Amino acid sequence: MRPEILFPLFAPVGSLQGVGPRLSKLFEPLAGEKVLDLCWHLPSGLIDRRYSPQLASAIPGRIATVTVVVGTHRPPRSKRQPYRISCYDETGELDLVFFHAHGDYLAKTLPEGQQRVLSGRIDIFSGRLQMTHPDHIASPEEIDRLKRVEPVYPMTAGLTQNPLAKAVRAALERVPELPEWLDPAYLERQGWESWRDSLLRAHVPAEEEDLSPLSPARARLAYDELLANQLAIALVRQHQRRRRGRQIAGDGTLRREVVGSLPFELTASQQRAIEEILSDMAAPSRMLRLLQGDVGSGKTLVAFMAMLNAVECGHQAAMMAPTEILARQHHATLAPLAAAAGIKLALLTGRDKGKTRREKVESIAAGMTPLVVGTHALFQSDVAFRDLALAVIDEQHRFGVHQRLDLTGKGTAVDVLVMTATPIPRTLMLTAYGDMLSSRLTEKPPGRKPVDTRALPIERLEEVIAAVGRALAHGIKVFWVCPLVGESEAIDLAAAEARHVELAARFKDKVALVHGQMKGPQKDEAMRSFIEGDVDLLVATTVIEVGVDVPAARIMVIEHAERFGLAQLHQLRGRVGRGAEGGSCLLLYLAPLGDAARARLGILRETDDGFRIAEEDLRLRGAGELLGTRQSGLPDFRLAELPLHEELLATARDDARLIVERDADLAGQRGAALRILLYLFERDAAVQYLRSG
Repeated sequence: MRPEILFPLFAPVGSLQGVGPRLSKLFEPLAGEKVLDLCWHLPSGLIDRRYSPQLASAIPGRIATVTVVVGTHRPPRSKRQPYRISCYDETGELDLVFFHAHGDYLAKTLPEGQQRVLSGRIDIFSGRLQMTHPDHIASPEEIDRLKRVEPVYPMTAGLTQNPLAKAVRAALERVPELPEWLDPAYLERQGWESWRDSLLRAHVPAEEEDLSPLSPARARLAYDELLANQLAIALVRQHQRRRRGRQIAGDGTLRREVVGSLPFELTASQQRAIEEILSDMAAPSRMLRLLQGDVGSGKTLVAFMAMLNAVECGHQAAMMAPTEILARQHHATLAPLAAAAGIKLALLTGRDKGKTRREKVESIAAGMTPLVVGTHALFQSDVAFRDLALAVIDEQHRFGVHQRLDLTGKGTAVDVLVMTATPIPRTLMLTAYGDMLSSRLTEKPPGRKPVDTRALPIERLEEVIAAVGRALAHGIKVFWVCPLVGESEAIDLAAAEARHVELAARFKDKVALVHGQMKGPQKDEAMRSFIEGDVDLLVATTVIEVGVDVPAARIMVIEHAERFGLAQLHQLRGRVGRGAEGGSCLLLYLAPLGDAARARLGILRETDDGFRIAEEDLRLRGAGELLGTRQSGLPDFRLAELPLHEELLATARDDARLIVERDADLAGQRGAALRILLYLFERDAAVQYLRSG
């Protein structure tokens, strides 16, 4: 149960005074639906209203707060003209200008002959001072409230600063004083205030420096968020370590058969990764290891060695892929290796029906099929294993947590190996997995040539289409990727479909289309015809980003490359050049390029090291904007900014480790405060582990 002290912060935004249903609807996509979400919605700028001159000395172009006497109202003669009001002080005159004004409202707010305080930008028009739509109109007694530095909040369409700032102030009034969860010595060393004082101070920036993520108030809030993140991960890890595993150490007979059948040597990093995984499997606790490998680095083979280790001990192993295309590809890669070892390997997908499916499921349940590759079909209730000991989960971010648990629940003390082809920067790795054991494959297989990468302005589209035509005439297969436009799948689809129509008109039935909104069988058929059939040009959205292996594909055209993230461009590029002949990647961009886009395309041309590319992508874009962050299962931070807060993250990790060592159940005084911290940052699942032990 969430502590009662936090109830006011988890109330709906609509419960705040002055926030009706219309404003609630606008606040939700901008900040969130809870009062707490408005507290986390920090200012992105400030307006200094302390400049308070007399009219004669007012500097045009500046925001000023002036005290004037309201003079004559001059309503417009037509709707197109503005409503004007002349004002004055003892030194000069000022015209107020209002467009689409309500005369009754202005007469009431600015009565002739009365003194008023106005705050807004002063300009000059036809030699006279004027202020268009003052930001604030108040009585002289309120001048001290107006003459201050005012926070400016990020906004959304249909919303203005005043109601948003007012709602944030109402939210902050509900913020309680919470017990201190930080180590007192560390708090003093950093010179930070309490959580509540830091939050309130972050909402009243006095200078530009106060908006910096490194300012004391914001750094404290960021650290709290990072500590909640790291503590939650540490508690989950501890829970996993408490659950006993089983020691799996095969005799190597099957693995030797497979290695002997390979036409190449394993790379040094493949051998090292296999040793690390086998060592984990032989330990008495359950394995949870991440296998990171750049595009084409041989992860599937490493995972297969781990699967064979389980089979050597008389157990079963399963590999789960997020799409049918990827599952079929893994099966095609592993089938000859399984044959070399004399071991039965099955493929189970949603496409299996009737008698075929029943026979496969019965064979798995009886233990006659020791190795299975599949999709979500492996989760289904009628799929049972005789003795599942290892689950390999490929591109795990595409599965929900409950689905991963469904698979591991089909065995006893199942070891888990998670694979990803998207190298994760170390900083993000910590925030997503904490100190999860990780193996990296950093070498390409022998003989793999780098992909020739070139950037061209989109004006040269016709030349590119002509070059594609020449490649098709020589039997070369080509990918053509259309851009991700904002967050809109509808626009993506239109872009891909329009390009498909244009290219199909030129190259007839050699062209196929694949996108995320197609039904599975349609998508599979288009991919099959590209991999095995007559289709040589595949127009696609980013559904082909991960895992698709077409050795005959040698050219990748990426339209509007400036709209893609660096790591995503690298993934797409990795789809080509998998055969002996190498490949080419053409990045078509719309000029002029911004600095970040130019840097991205430059790095891509410089290197094909996915780990370096991932680090550069994080540095250039920040974690919040790193394309794919939301899809990749990485946490979405509200206050922490990576990599700016990298040092705070390292400290939070060490602090979390110490906390769990000293007070694993958070039972002490600081532990009680840390429980509140976990609930505050909605890491409720970690608290459940405390209760369940």
